[in-house]
Amino acid sequence: MKVVLIGYMGSGKTTVGKLLSKELNFEFVDLDVYIETRLNEKIADLFATKGELYFRKRESELLNELLDDKRNLVIALGGGTPCYGVNMDTILQKTDLVFYLKLSIASLIERLHKEKEHRPLIAHLKDEDLPEFIGKHLFERSIYYSRANYTVTGDHKDSELVKEEILGLLS
Repeated sequence: MKVVLIGYMGSGKTTVGKLLSKELNFEFVDLDVYIETRLNEKIADLFATKGELYFRKRESELLNELLDDKRNLVIALGGGTPCYGVNMDTILQKTDLVFYLKLSIASLIERLHKEKEHRPLIAHLKDEDLPEFIGKHLFERSIYYSRANYTVTGDHKDSELVKEEILGLLS
């Protein structure tokens, strides 16, 4: 069985995924970490040296590898993963346990502001530009995110509560 978590950066996919995997006794895989481990290179370096197209192709290959794996897994995807090529179609064909962790723009700004320097996509932005950047991205990505089997809203909730909501949907 595969449980797949999608959503914008900062939505809590990794944190909730770790909690969920522990509760379910499944292995947890963060796709970005998996990619870096398998390719032996940081994602930022892959983008810089080989470009986004190379990265997205390899990301799709490694996503398929995980979805075809026989183990029970909780997989946290990168924010852009479902939006590239046929990734979302593939995910939905291989599991019906896809959860969109949805947060408002205000909640995402609050979370991402604190960790901006660790997020290459937004590290260069001024704080006042975050709302427009996030809003534009969410608008573009919502068509993909909204295809998830389940949407769990994370505003004003801690990770434990989000995990419990997902467990409730799984039972």
